[in-house]
Amino acid sequence: MSSTASSLRDQSSLRADATIISLVGLAHGTSHFFHLMIPPLFPFFMTEFGLGYASVGTLMTIFFVVSSIGQAIAGIWVDRYGADRVLYAGICLLSLSGLLVAVAPSFHGLMFAAFVAGCGNSIFHPADFALINRRVSAPRLGHAFSVHGIAGNIGWALAPVLMLATAAQFGWRAAGLAAAMVGALSLTLLIWKRPLLQYELKTAADGTTRSHTVSVSFIHILRQPMIWAAFGFFFFATFGFGGLQNFAPSLLRELFDISLGAATSALSIYLIGSGCGLLVGGFLAKPGKAHEGYVAVAFGSGAAIALALAWIALPTWLVLPVMALMGFAVGIAGPSRDLLVRAATKARLGEGAFGRVYGMVYSGLDVGLAAAPIAFGLLLDAHQPRWVFVGIALSLLGAIVAAWAVAQTAKSKIETP
Repeated sequence: MSSTASSLRDQSSLRADATIISLVGLAHGTSHFFHLMIPPLFPFFMTEFGLGYASVGTLMTIFFVVSSIGQAIAGIWVDRYGADRVLYAGICLLSLSGLLVAVAPSFHGLMFAAFVAGCGNSIFHPADFALINRRVSAPRLGHAFSVHGIAGNIGWALAPVLMLATAAQFGWRAAGLAAAMVGALSLTLLIWKRPLLQYELKTAADGTTRSHTVSVSFIHILRQPMIWAAFGFFFFATFGFGGLQNFAPSLLRELFDISLGAATSALSIYLIGSGCGLLVGGFLAKPGKAHEGYVAVAFGSGAAIALALAWIALPTWLVLPVMALMGFAVGIAGPSRDLLVRAATKARLGEGAFGRVYGMVYSGLDVGLAAAPIAFGLLLDAHQPRWVFVGIALSLLGAIVAAWAVAQTAKSKIETP
């Protein structure tokens, strides 16, 4: 009898975990969709408002700078008010940004839309990871982080298709409305399942339920070396990816003389490989394991492949498979990366600080994505495509060093002010 009851409890827990993981994945996929709401419309904006590439590129700089600043603030709100409420507010802002694109009377209107979208995007990492860490059973955390990353890749893949197809058929303003509808549909489903996304708020240090305040101050969190090590990790990891996200077609065309179609598909191939790596990484990453080891092997392999692309004259037919392999190698590290930050946070600050910690460290991601176009763009302007891949390799090696530093803090006890 007790065995049957235990089995039923396990099945119920599995269903609840699967639903929560799916809902958080939906939210993350929505945020990544809005990462690429604006870039596919660049040619339309340039024609409509007489803009150049530098001007339209400013829109995404605004997006990521605002998002990086907002993540730290969003982390405070997550710990104070709960991740579900903050999540709903973020998706509302993303939907609003789509509407603002649709009605933008000028370039300044588009800039405001990018600002609002950046504000909306800023909440997702602190809210998503607080929900995963609080509501998903420990044995399934690796799979939760894996699905979270894969859902983000799906959002990236779907956005250009929907935005370009809608803009080509009905105009770019209709594409803005379509993006707003994506956000509205996501928000509706999340509110419908709201009870699964709620949890008791706890103090940062001891994990007990709190009434009005959070015991560990934000200033104390900022003084933790693990915060800046993790910030550096995400900066280096995404700085390298930013080079590919912005310039992969140009890089590969200059280095390997492959066709325009093949070069254009390179980023998609990389993301598919990354998604497969995330799936495998979900099975490898388990609480209590040496996550920094997985990160070192995965990112070290990615760095070696980047150097091969820089200095080895690969045949053209091999370039895209190598891009997929690099994406796979880097993707494997995703779940271990997130469990590493979780372990260090619990060790140093307790569960009640998840929102603020993830808000701070993941702002490094946005800073990396904002800085990469400038740094790698200068190398391309100087006709040095090989050194872009060298820069990508160095950034991955920097991430390995930062991951090791984060891991050392996970071995310490909770620190209170």
